Amino acid sequence: MSANWRPATLSDKDTPGGGPPGRDGEAGVLTRTRTRTQRPPLYKVLMLNDDYTPMEFVVHVLERFFGMSHAQAFHLMLTVHKKGVAVVGVFSFEVAETKVAQVMDFARRHQHPLQCTMEKE
Repeated sequence: MSANWRPATLSDKDTPGGGPPGRDGEAGVLTRTRTRTQRPPLYKVLMLNDDYTPMEFVVHVLERFFGMSHAQAFHLMLTVHKKGVAVVGVFSFEVAETKVAQVMDFARRHQHPLQCTMEKE
């Protein structure tokens, strides 16, 4: 380091009012802005009824991909069957998208027309 080195300081023209800091009775207020992390939007995963997919297959899908007990899956399958559609879970976008893709792929591989979609909550 050079012997002539010194830390940078505020000059008169850098301070509000053009004078040295601390003059004119001005009090400096330190403000800190807080950033709030926003929760990601959630998406509903919906299962649609059809006249061809066996009820047992729908129960199996609900147990396998949505972690439901047999009783929960059976009850939800009946809701899908009677109402035509039911929400099977609410997830972040990536998780909902993955679950829909897994269910649709699994149904196609087993030659069932089961439909699963997602929509913003």
